[in-house]
Amino acid sequence: MLTGDFSLERSQALFAEAQQLLPGGVNSPVRAFRGVGGDPVFIERAEGPYLYDVDGHRYLDYVQSWGPMILGHTYPSVVEAVVAASHKGFSYGAPTQAESQLARLVIEAVPSVEVIRFVNSGTEATMSALRLARAYTGRSKIVKFSGCYHGHADMLLVQAGSGVATMGLPDSPGVPSQTTLDTLTASYNDAAAVEQLFATYPNDIAAVIVEPIAANMGLVPPAPGFLEKLRELTQQHHALLIVDEVMTGFRVALGGMQERVGITPDLTCFGKIIGGGLPVGAYGGRREIMNMVAPAGPVYQAGTLSGNPLAMAAGIATLQELRKPGQYELLEQKGQRIEEGFQKALRDNHIQAQFVRVGAMFCLYFSEQPVNNYEDAKRSDTRRFASYFWSMLEQGIYLPPSKFESCFISLALDDAMLDETIRAAAKSFSTL
Repeated sequence: MLTGDFSLERSQALFAEAQQLLPGGVNSPVRAFRGVGGDPVFIERAEGPYLYDVDGHRYLDYVQSWGPMILGHTYPSVVEAVVAASHKGFSYGAPTQAESQLARLVIEAVPSVEVIRFVNSGTEATMSALRLARAYTGRSKIVKFSGCYHGHADMLLVQAGSGVATMGLPDSPGVPSQTTLDTLTASYNDAAAVEQLFATYPNDIAAVIVEPIAANMGLVPPAPGFLEKLRELTQQHHALLIVDEVMTGFRVALGGMQERVGITPDLTCFGKIIGGGLPVGAYGGRREIMNMVAPAGPVYQAGTLSGNPLAMAAGIATLQELRKPGQYELLEQKGQRIEEGFQKALRDNHIQAQFVRVGAMFCLYFSEQPVNNYEDAKRSDTRRFASYFWSMLEQGIYLPPSKFESCFISLALDDAMLDETIRAAAKSFSTL
């Protein structure tokens, strides 16, 4: 898929070496470029809106480490904060003031969160929130949605069933079937299916966990009333509503998607941006629920590196920048510019596709029909997406190497860079 003028020779050599040392040559599957074919690009460094690879190419970055680099890479105040923290030590395994500082910033921005616990990843956050929900309600079953990714804990690696009350089945070797027996699935945006699950198991469901924007099947916004109906059903049946804002928290608004929609979940999971690019996750919510977590209560959860001082410093510096007036209005303007440019390029080239955007997140489905759930997303044209991906890469635009991932806009991308991206897209569309 590469032209003669665009070489990734050094990346290919490094990937060949990595495959002898790491499973599949990577430490996270999507990095292997299986979704688009070819070998992955190895990155040497990043700065502002750009990534620089080992072969000397520079790219405008729309992956942004899968979301957290909302200010751009190596943002000065974030770098300064991390360097200053590093001079005091990397980790103590003891409480620090920085943990309370970051907690206060999150709590002030997200009214549904009264108490928060920091962990090291989104997987830890969702796993811990679900354990807490089961303990609080005294129930075992959970509801998740097909195509929504909440980390790789055993109980969440579940295939989508075809019926509204289908029991989960293991979606990965190594996951015992007993582990997923209490995981129920429904199609995203299908509130009626969730209502039927509650009718079938009226006293057994501990929680419904949902991405408020499904950002692991591309980008699927909630249908009007969908999240509100989930809130209504969970309250009616005394179950908890867990909103997984690992992707959307501090991305689509300072208060996340729950601010945009106006819902109040019982628990919220965070990650990505609140660590400013360093490994972090968190879960938080109502005080009466969170006070069941040890040592305040009996629900055990711990982590040697939880509240790591470097991650806390990066998160504090990032959220302080995002709290400044006008930041999210600026992100919205950038998103609108990209959307208008892409839509015009699609029309000009007579391409049937679905461009989807919410705030500073967007994706492109090569599909003639709107995408409302995981089944719709799977039907989009994989081969066309791969051609589009490689064409954009050769023009210096770094996109997620999978049709099931979202693109991210950072504050570091100025209008000229956005216009450069639009021109590259128009050229890509002209060759499809």
